[in-house]
Amino acid sequence: MKAKEIQELIDFISKSGLDEVNIETEQFKIKVRKNSEVKQIITPAPSLPVSAPASVVSEENGSSSPVESASPEPAGNGYSEIKSPMIGTFYRSSGPDVDAFVAVGDKIAVGQTVCIVEAMKLFNEIESEIAGTVIKVLVDNSSPVEYDQPLFLIDPA
Repeated sequence: MKAKEIQELIDFISKSGLDEVNIETEQFKIKVRKNSEVKQIITPAPSLPVSAPASVVSEENGSSSPVESASPEPAGNGYSEIKSPMIGTFYRSSGPDVDAFVAVGDKIAVGQTVCIVEAMKLFNEIESEIAGTVIKVLVDNSSPVEYDQPLFLIDPA
């Protein structure tokens, strides 16, 4: 793992709601903690293959654990925004042949998955923190997104 990738991982942790992430591969083991004196520990991997820990945040097959999105904020026109809680790649559906989680005009509920943001091979489901109607999708599918970037406009009425 390169220094830049480690820094991106640290940035991801600091901007997400996670307090700690452990990653183990055949080549290395890394543990990153938020609010700790030790920010990263890298050790050589054992000679035997290491299986993934039971507390993996996400699986590579596209299924994922929910990740809380940033709090919705009014956009100045009475609409609220659903923002990206992390840097990554925005996906409207769980696969290329699957319908989008939400479309313009859809009514959404609190806790409903609205999209996926992939960050470092982890697919994070983004859930709505507000109920309402989707007014506009602000990001194209498969586009990179920044932390706190608006993804959707929602009419909470």
